[in-house]
Amino acid sequence: MDLDKSLNISAAGMRAQGTRLRVIAENIANANSTAQTPGGEPYRRKLVTFENELDRAIGAEMVRVDSIVVDRGAFGRRFEPGHPAADEDGYVLTPNVNSLMEMSDMREAQRSYEANLKVIESSRSMLQKTIDILR
Repeated sequence: MDLDKSLNISAAGMRAQGTRLRVIAENIANANSTAQTPGGEPYRRKLVTFENELDRAIGAEMVRVDSIVVDRGAFGRRFEPGHPAADEDGYVLTPNVNSLMEMSDMREAQRSYEANLKVIESSRSMLQKTIDILR
């Protein structure tokens, strides 16, 4: 059934984007987290990777979260000699989280989530109209 297929595909997309939104929120929440000891590493940005997965029951490829990985990009440095995590030169490592980039990613994930929700709402509306016609 095509309606069932579209609902399952959209639900899979919503699950994947929901996970992405949770990871982005974690990144934003930790954007200013630093290590508490000298030489320690601050928070590392996390990224969500997706993959297609064939659902043999409905005969369609659906998106799913493949993994959540850490971004190995370079940390920032901030001069703050009084900080407990400052090195001998007075610099503190800062997370590799760019809040502007995270907000952009969040908006993209939100739009994708909303688009999948709209498909579900449209499918439901079409089903309801079909039932009304058959009455």
